[in-house]
Amino acid sequence: MKGYKFIEHTADVGIEIYGDSLINLLENATIAFFDAFVFLDKIKESKSIDIVVKADSEDYLLYKWLNELLYLLNVEYFAAKNVKVEINDLTAKGRLKGDSVYPEIIKTEPKAITFHKFKVEKKNDKWFAFVIIDI
Repeated sequence: MKGYKFIEHTADVGIEIYGDSLINLLENATIAFFDAFVFLDKIKESKSIDIVVKADSEDYLLYKWLNELLYLLNVEYFAAKNVKVEINDLTAKGRLKGDSVYPEIIKTEPKAITFHKFKVEKKNDKWFAFVIIDI
């Protein structure tokens, strides 16, 4: 079972993300983000990129994490299909495995991670997030 699902939203991409832990939530958010914008089956795992994000809360951690992914896709032309995350004191370190993207594998281009209806919460020992990405 995927740890995310896409929600219909006018002119944007809405994503519900689930995880058994905050680490799992960030890992699922990573795959969901790239799945929304590129054809993952066309991505190889020939490159690794490490990212580090520090925040004061879980919601800002996810927000800043997604902004790093947005930067990687829009500026570095990189997309990942595999990720491993470690979190210590609201500092997330991730190793993303993927490859360079080219126009034929891009579904649509993201512009910004929004705060509209943005939510990160823990319920019954499970993590849930809702994100809308402007396209």
